Amino acid sequence: MAATVTGGAGAARAETAPPAPPVVTRAALDPSLVAGRGANVGFLEQEAEHATTNGTLIGPGRAAYTLASEASGRRAVSLAPGQFVEFTLPAATNAITVRYSIPDAPTGGGITAPLDVSVGHRPARTMTLTSQYAWLYNQYPFSNDPTAGLLHPDWWITECSCVPAATTPTPTITRPFRPHHFYDEQRMLLGRTYPAGSVLRLAVPAGSVAPWTVIDLLDSELVAPPRVVPVAANVLAFGADPTGRRDSAGAFDRAIAFARRTKLKVYLPPGTYQVNRHIVVDDVTIEGAGNWYTIVKGREVALDTPAPDGSVHTGVGFYGRPASAGGSRNVHLSGFAIEGDVRERIDTDQVNGVGGALSHSSVDGLYLRHTKVGLWFDGPMTDLRVTNNVIVDQIADGLNFHTGVTDSVVRNNFVRNSGDDGLAMWSEKTGNAGNIIDRNTVQSPVLANGIAVYGGTDNTVSRNLVADPVREGSAIQVGSRFGAEPFTGHLWITENTTARAGTYELNWNIGLGAIWFYALDRSIDADIQVVGDHYLDNTYNAVMLVSDWPVKDRYSITNVHFRDVRVDGAGTSVVSARTAGSASFANVDARNVGAVGVNNCGSFHFTPAGSEFSLTDLGGNDGGWLAPWLLPNTITCDDRPPVVTPPPPSTW
Repeated sequence: MAATVTGGAGAARAETAPPAPPVVTRAALDPSLVAGRGANVGFLEQEAEHATTNGTLIGPGRAAYTLASEASGRRAVSLAPGQFVEFTLPAATNAITVRYSIPDAPTGGGITAPLDVSVGHRPARTMTLTSQYAWLYNQYPFSNDPTAGLLHPDWWITECSCVPAATTPTPTITRPFRPHHFYDEQRMLLGRTYPAGSVLRLAVPAGSVAPWTVIDLLDSELVAPPRVVPVAANVLAFGADPTGRRDSAGAFDRAIAFARRTKLKVYLPPGTYQVNRHIVVDDVTIEGAGNWYTIVKGREVALDTPAPDGSVHTGVGFYGRPASAGGSRNVHLSGFAIEGDVRERIDTDQVNGVGGALSHSSVDGLYLRHTKVGLWFDGPMTDLRVTNNVIVDQIADGLNFHTGVTDSVVRNNFVRNSGDDGLAMWSEKTGNAGNIIDRNTVQSPVLANGIAVYGGTDNTVSRNLVADPVREGSAIQVGSRFGAEPFTGHLWITENTTARAGTYELNWNIGLGAIWFYALDRSIDADIQVVGDHYLDNTYNAVMLVSDWPVKDRYSITNVHFRDVRVDGAGTSVVSARTAGSASFANVDARNVGAVGVNNCGSFHFTPAGSEFSLTDLGGNDGGWLAPWLLPNTITCDDRPPVVTPPPPSTW
């Protein structure tokens, strides 16, 4: 790591110091640790903490509501006005993405501030940063007001271990209460291609209105020229405005209608198109020039009266017809960006980038930013392919298969800074079945989980990379909750890697596992196979199986099988069992475990016969974590064991 120089004469030395060699990472990890897992993307990631700077390193830290906790790798660099961070480009580059944070306005609503971008001795260009889409506060579903009192004073909160409305004297709650969702990101085309070895500087101008600017990372890439589709219904011919000054929604509708009649594609040439409502799509292919060149951008618009689905706003989005109206088929969207204007979480609002019911369809190569959910699908629907998309800075989920989505694939997508689950399958009312979530990268979900499966039949979660979940969730969850249909058939969870997961559960006041199984609404007893996963640098446990306290004597978790799993670093235990049930383990190797290998509380009755949770040793479990004295159900319950910070993960 390049030395971090702070202030005074050190700043002058940094000006003339040789550039640091490029350190390329994936989710802040050595790429060799995650080979073959996660999304294959077109950009190279460089963490600011490895660059040359005269700013101040922040982190590492994993406590929620801190800038460090939401940073990739839990570290970043803070710059005061006049300071900089320099990256040596590892490959030819003509485009960059900067992940950053700047302060909120004192009463909320955000500010804007400049960041100068220069390469070598060429003049700097200015990137405008904003915090208008960051900084949420308070209790779910959160507030944009840092001065607000508790949204739910009748809820129990950890801060006072009490229900404030029922407590005398009334506890003092610090404001702003629970600030989070600090980061955003900004893209820039550099106007020319710079060779590998060029030094790119991000500098905060001396007169910046932001007292600090945190730089988390730089993604650099070589973007191909714009794609041209010569034989198509070009939206410009139907009156679309590529400058973004006039609303182009009507022109899009006309181009789509013409394309359907003539069996042509719709082409969106380079430009920024203003669209402030849903574009309804059915039996149509829409292609842009590439998501760096074609941007569909819109405002969030308040509705005069709520829509039938409960929405009180509309906004930019491409939507299939509702499933109740038969859904849409044969829709193919590719090669453009969708940028919304969503700054608050209203769960009834349909202000997502892509939505509705899309069967026998595909969504490929989109860039989705500042919508509520990047892609939210309400089935029943079947045979959807979601591939090669970048989904960032969402208020809620990155993607959700909601209700009766079958035989569909989510592959090679990159998700960062979701406000809820990064990728989710939620079998509410009608089960999802036969779906695959494969080779995706999910980084820094601010709330909830990287990947979550709530009920369903015969689904697969494979070869994903999930890093840095922040609070009230973890990397992978298997949950019987939110009214989901039961798990039936099988669930395969195979060859995934998680990093710096196992978060602190705010309401329970305990640490979770990197992968956790949660029986809240019913028992979990489908055939669940966890094979080939790697759990790296776990804050607490690698694996947790838990039932909520009010239902611990009604529900259990059984038929879970772990095989060929590696655990490299656990702040507490490899396995934490807080439920009745059972699991088997074969060739599960663990090292750098902070406490006892198995924290077995069962359902907390502490019977003379042992725990209500049993572990079966099928052999090959190395590292001493599954010692004979722990089997099959020795009680080793320590509700909150001391956390021992593990060393960084390394090649096995």
